[in-house]
Amino acid sequence: MRLLHTSDWHLGRSFHRVGMLGAQADFIGHLVTTVRERDVDVVVVSGDVYDRAVPPLAAVELFDDALHRLAALGVPTVMISGNHDSARRLGVGAGLMGRAGIHLRTEPSACGTPVVLSDDHGDVAFYGLPYLEPALVKNEFGVEKAGHEAVLAAAMDRVRADLAARPPGTRSVVLAHAFVTGGEPSDSERDITVGGVAAVPTGVFDGVDYVALGHLHGCQTLTDRVRYSGSPLPYSFSEAGHRKTMWLVDLAADGTVTAERVDCPVPRALARIRGTLEELLADPGLTRHEEAWVEATLTDPVRPAEPMARLTERFPHTLSLVFDPARAPQDPQASYARRLAGRDDQQIAEDFVAHVRGTGPDPYERDVLRDAFDAVRADDAVREVAR
Repeated sequence: MRLLHTSDWHLGRSFHRVGMLGAQADFIGHLVTTVRERDVDVVVVSGDVYDRAVPPLAAVELFDDALHRLAALGVPTVMISGNHDSARRLGVGAGLMGRAGIHLRTEPSACGTPVVLSDDHGDVAFYGLPYLEPALVKNEFGVEKAGHEAVLAAAMDRVRADLAARPPGTRSVVLAHAFVTGGEPSDSERDITVGGVAAVPTGVFDGVDYVALGHLHGCQTLTDRVRYSGSPLPYSFSEAGHRKTMWLVDLAADGTVTAERVDCPVPRALARIRGTLEELLADPGLTRHEEAWVEATLTDPVRPAEPMARLTERFPHTLSLVFDPARAPQDPQASYARRLAGRDDQQIAEDFVAHVRGTGPDPYERDVLRDAFDAVRADDAVREVAR
C-alpha cells in the first residue's frame, strides 16, 4: 500500500506579514497531482491543518476545496487534529465525510478505533492519535500524572490492544501529533511543554509498522518506521535550511517500509544574511539572495540611518531586520541594580538610547529628555498637592 504522508499545513498562516494563502493553494494542487500521478492509495495528514482554532474564512474555503478534490480522486484520506486546530470544529461532520472517504480523527476516545483499508495483501489499520493535551485527556486515559509521555503511552496501549485482536498479518499505521525525542524543532512550532517536558521517546510507538508524525516543521527520519513529514511551506526564518517535502511511503506485505521524499513547491527561497549594512549592500557573494525572502542581521556598532529602505534597494523582499551590534563585552557579573546605582533618570535614559542606537543622544535630544522628565515631575507634584 502506498501512502502520502503530510502534515502542518497551517492554512491561514502568514509569513512575516506576507499572506501565504496562494502558496497554500498551490501546495494543495501539488498534493492532488502527486496523489494522481504517483498512484497513491491513502493520504495521511498528521495535524495542524489550520493555523489557529478559529481560522479565517478563506482558509476554511481552501480546506473545503482540498477535501472535495481528494474525495473526487476516490483515494481515502485519514486526518487528525493538531495543537493549532480546534478538534471540535475540525471534527464537525466527520461521520458524513467518512462516507466520502475523508476520515477525520479528532476524538481522543477513538484512538483505539482504526480506519481499516485493504489492498491485495490484506488489511491495514490506520490509528489516528490527535494532539493529546495532557491536562485535558488524563482522565480519559486513566493516568495519574498529566504528561505527554503518559497520555501517549496510554493511547498506544489501546492501539496495540486493538491490533492484537485483529487477524494475523494486519499491518498498522499510526498518525500522531507530538514532539518526539530526536526531532529537531524550529522557531515556528507552538511550545507544547508540560511540566518542563515536551518530548516523548520513540519507544512509545513500538509495535506498529509506520508512524506518521506531525508538529515539527522539518522533514525528519527518527527511525525507518517513525518520520516527520514537516510543513509543506516555511513559516519562520529558522527553516531557511529546510527542504520542504512530503513522504511517499510504500508499506510492503510484511510491513516493511520504504520511503521517498517528494518536493513541495515553495514560493520563494529563504536567506539569513549578517554583517554591517555596507557589507551587505556591497558583497557580491550575496547576489544569489537578491530575490529571496531575507532576514538581515546588522552588526554595525551604531545603528545606520534608514537601514530597511537601503536594504530593500538590493534585497526587495527583506522581511525581517535584526540588530546585533558588535560591541566590547560587558561585565556579565554586573547586575542591573548595580549598573543603575547612583544614576539619575536622565543618565539612565541616555544610557538606554546609547544601548539601542549605538551612540548616545546629541545635545538637542538631551534637552528633549530633560524637558520630558521635568514635565513628569511637575505633573507628579500637582497630583500630590491635589490629594
